[in-house]
Formats: sequence, C-alpha cells, structure tokens
Amino acid sequence: MVSDDELAKLLKAGEIAKRVREEAHRVVKPGARFTDVAEHLERMIRELGGSPAFPINIGVNEVAAHYTPVPNDPSVIPDNSVVKIDIGVHVDGYIADTATTVCFNPAMEGLVEAARRALERVVEVFKPGVKASEIGRVVEDTIRSYGFKPVKNLSGHSISAYTIHAGVSIPNFNDLFARFKLDQGVYAVEPFATNGAGLVKDVSLKTIYALKQGKRGRLPPQALKLYDQIYGERRTLPFAERWYLNLASSAEGLKGLLALMERNHLLTAYPVLVEREGGLVSQFEHTFIVLEKEVVVSTL
Repeated sequence: MVSDDELAKLLKAGEIAKRVREEAHRVVKPGARFTDVAEHLERMIRELGGSPAFPINIGVNEVAAHYTPVPNDPSVIPDNSVVKIDIGVHVDGYIADTATTVCFNPAMEGLVEAARRALERVVEVFKPGVKASEIGRVVEDTIRSYGFKPVKNLSGHSISAYTIHAGVSIPNFNDLFARFKLDQGVYAVEPFATNGAGLVKDVSLKTIYALKQGKRGRLPPQALKLYDQIYGERRTLPFAERWYLNLASSAEGLKGLLALMERNHLLTAYPVLVEREGGLVSQFEHTFIVLEKEVVVSTL
C-alpha cells in the first residue's frame, strides 16, 4: 500500500526527475564535459527540493550503465555518439528513477526510437496486476520490430524507501519465469535496445558505490569518519567519489579508504556495464506507482 504522504513525496520526486531529464537534453552536447553535465543536473535536483537517489549516470555508445564522472575526469561527450542519461531523485527516501537517450548519430535514430517506443508501449499496457513477463514481452516485441535486440541481462526493478533495487526484477524480454503480477508498489521499467549481442558484461572500472551495514568498528579512524559521514547523508543509497573528496587528502586517498571499506564488507562497488560485443545501446525509463485501481507514471 502507498499512503497519501508517500504518494505526495513520490510524485514530487517524479516531477523533479522529469524536469532534470528535460534539462539533460539541453546540456548534453558534443564537447560538454561529463563532470559539468553531472554536477549541473545533480545541483538542479537539489535546487528543486530533492536529493540525488544515485549519481547521474552517463553512458556513451557501448557503455550501458553505472558510469558517473570520477574526480578530475577528462571525458567529454564525443561527436556522433549515443548518450544515455540515467537520473534518480529522492524526497525523504521516496524515489523516482528515469532515463533518456540523446543521439548525435543520425544513423542510430532508429535504435533510440526502438527503446523510446518500447517504453511508450509499456505505459499503455501497465495496469494493476499486469504480469512482469507481459511487460517484458511488450519491450522485446517492440525493440525487435525495429530490427534491434533488447538487453536481456538488464532489467527494471521494484523500488522502496531508500532502496533503488528492492528485489523484484522486470525483464526486458518475454521471460517465462516472470509470470508474477505487479501489484501495489513502485516499479521502474527501463528498456535497453542494442545493435550488439543483447547482453552486457562487467568491466574492471568502478565509479559508483553504496554502503552496507555491518561491523564498522574494525575500520581505522579516518575510514570510520568517512563511513559515518556518508551513511548519515546517504544511508545505503549509491554515491560518487567526487561527492566526498573533501573528506580525504586526495582522490587516491579517498579510493584507498573506499577499498578498505569494501574489504571489510561495508561497501559495494558497482562495475561499469558495457555491451558484450561493443554494440551501441539506447535506454529510456519511467517510474510507475501501482495503486489499487490505477497506475500513475510519476516521471511522465
């Protein structure tokens, strides 16, 4: 069940996320620095009365997910690229998750349209009690009708307070093992389309982190101070290194403290995900609030 107070916060988060998504189309352009784009959009979230639910993700071409600018990041938006921007907003822990693709490669407009149209079709069919497999079927059929593949090992997900991935996965293909109903709650659906293999793989680079609860007493004082500062602000929501540079002597020093937390099972580091064959990837995403008799799309 979603209470009236929770619904109000979810809708506020969704409205902020929508406005930031629209702003992304204005500021993402060839030559723009990743850091400038991410920090501008994150600042806008805060100015509008929300907080980032996770760092702004910028995925260029074959990069599908989990890349956010690192300290002193030299990256710029390339010419002729397909750029995904994934945005998370929370208001007192109540989350909206949305994504869009900005295309500077005219030959790939069809790839972008495939994911966009897949999400539009999901909006049309998402009713209380719809089966997750039906959402996946609609996504897959739509993307394949454009001549592309869905990314099968990326999925939508349920959302709960302060938790972006709350346990339920919503496939991007007709998964016969996902014939369960999507009852009252909050869900993100995010079609990914590709001209590659239709699968992503991890790479060694990690730019996004989240704390885990555990025995923090084993940490040395500087790491303990960092843990407590981040937990006080984020709980277990994801964060970026660049947000906490002021709490360490250097970027390398911060990385060392985070690695120490990871070794003590107090931190998850998320690897960047890329298309397995180097294919280009597009993405669109909305957040769906399933009530007793209707579905509200908070980010539409």
